[in-house]
Amino acid sequence: MPLKLLIVLRCMAFSGIIFLINAPRPAHAQTTPDPSDLNITAIVTFLAFVFLTLVITWFAAKRIKDRKSFYVAGGGISAWQNGMAIAGDFMSAATLLGITGLMYLHGYDPYILSLGVVVSWPIMMMLIAERFRNLGRFTLVDVITYRLQDRSVRILSAIASLFVVIFYLIGQMVGAGKLIELLFGIDYLFAVSLVTALMMCYVIFGGMIATTWVQIIKAGLLLSGGILIVILMLAQFDFDFSAMLAKSAEISPHKGAYLQPGLWLKNDLFQAITVGLTMCFGIMGLPHILMRFFTVKDASAARNSVSIAAVIMAIFYIVILILGFGAVAIIWGDPRFIDESGTVVGNSNMIALHVAQAVGGNILLGYMSAVTFATILAVVAGLTLAGSAAISHDLYSIFRPKAPKEGSGSLLTTRIAAGGIGIIALILGVLFETQNIAVVTAIALAIAASINFPILILSMYWQGTTSKGYVYGGSITLAVCFVLIVLSDSVWVKILGFETALFPYIYPTFITLPLGFISIILFSILDKSATAKKEKAAFAAQYFRAETGYGVEETASH
Repeated sequence: MPLKLLIVLRCMAFSGIIFLINAPRPAHAQTTPDPSDLNITAIVTFLAFVFLTLVITWFAAKRIKDRKSFYVAGGGISAWQNGMAIAGDFMSAATLLGITGLMYLHGYDPYILSLGVVVSWPIMMMLIAERFRNLGRFTLVDVITYRLQDRSVRILSAIASLFVVIFYLIGQMVGAGKLIELLFGIDYLFAVSLVTALMMCYVIFGGMIATTWVQIIKAGLLLSGGILIVILMLAQFDFDFSAMLAKSAEISPHKGAYLQPGLWLKNDLFQAITVGLTMCFGIMGLPHILMRFFTVKDASAARNSVSIAAVIMAIFYIVILILGFGAVAIIWGDPRFIDESGTVVGNSNMIALHVAQAVGGNILLGYMSAVTFATILAVVAGLTLAGSAAISHDLYSIFRPKAPKEGSGSLLTTRIAAGGIGIIALILGVLFETQNIAVVTAIALAIAASINFPILILSMYWQGTTSKGYVYGGSITLAVCFVLIVLSDSVWVKILGFETALFPYIYPTFITLPLGFISIILFSILDKSATAKKEKAAFAAQYFRAETGYGVEETASH
């Protein structure tokens, strides 16, 4: 039997054994399990998805020949496939579980997290997609270093990318752990360990090919499941959305204020601005999203894939809007979803699944739980792939310049890096267990908006950008961003245990985004070195390549 097939079958068997052993203990059942409490739909759907995705991984593994096929699927993904996969990256645990939970608690305000993403798509399509595809090869760092050749640029960019990937991973790991803990009664640590094991299997053996198809499948399943929940919710109010809103306002302890802004952001203008900036511009600095522009054949396909993703995401966020507002009317006060302390079972991250059970019973709960778990696995796989590329492609080549650039040597490094990122994600997922996953994920977006987005735009559009300008300005911005995040409520109070946050805002983006642009521009202007002159002179050739795509195929083939 081929070694890769044997490994995949062992992963499959391992997953099945874990769930068959632990599934008979529901999260809130007695010590002695009652077989009638088993959610057979969830178990069957989960095992079916795991089986399907591991089969995909096996077939994908046979097509992995070099770094290009591993990182970007050989550039052979079509525009519609890539659009579905990009949308799948955003239809994540943070979106479905996190935003829905925040809207359940705070009403109107958290929906700005969705609106910021919707606004970002046309900007990404117009400013980034085509130039990015024409200038790069595998990663965000490739584009930034097209003419900025200082090795410090590659190191800083890779570190920033790793920060983004790891924080984004935390949200997915927490969502997975809480989901399995709620549904099957499996210990939280055990649940996130299972996610880590499956994710490593997808990435290490299937690369971008397997990750893309897992994203496509789960995007279709999640969107159809979400639409079904919304239909069943509205059916209880004769499809009158206004009646459902009125019921939510009546039941909510906030009453009429539930449908007004201010419950989350406290009518603070700067809070609203920083959340909006984080979501809108953070999207355009996410390494695992930008990496997908290299999986299509040309710049036109990259732009079209963004258009397709935007349409899918617009539909999905309408689902989130109805689901978030209607959750109060459907489940508030229902004893099935309240624990002994009077709080929601599984905390606010599980609201979407409670609604699924309320309107569709255990069958719909089982389906949505399994699909949500699949969602998390797919997003985690994409993030891990991007993180391993940052280590093995962007960093490893600096410290081991004589290392093989193609073949088994570089692929082995990539797979080892993927395993390391998985272990880090597991540890941080445990530490951030109590955090709302939408909030944690937006920390990653804050870093992406403050560091990756400014240098990406400046390196592609401003001739004056230099290596020293980016290294000095970017380092200062990254340090300030990290310090402010630590001093905010999300870390200073909820993780470190202090009573009051030293930084009063949810995210630092309204400070760090302009700081990123200003500092890079300022230090670039002050840079009078010979290297700076060469980099500025190279802008004309970069501009020609970015606009025409001339020479892309030659670079991609090496």
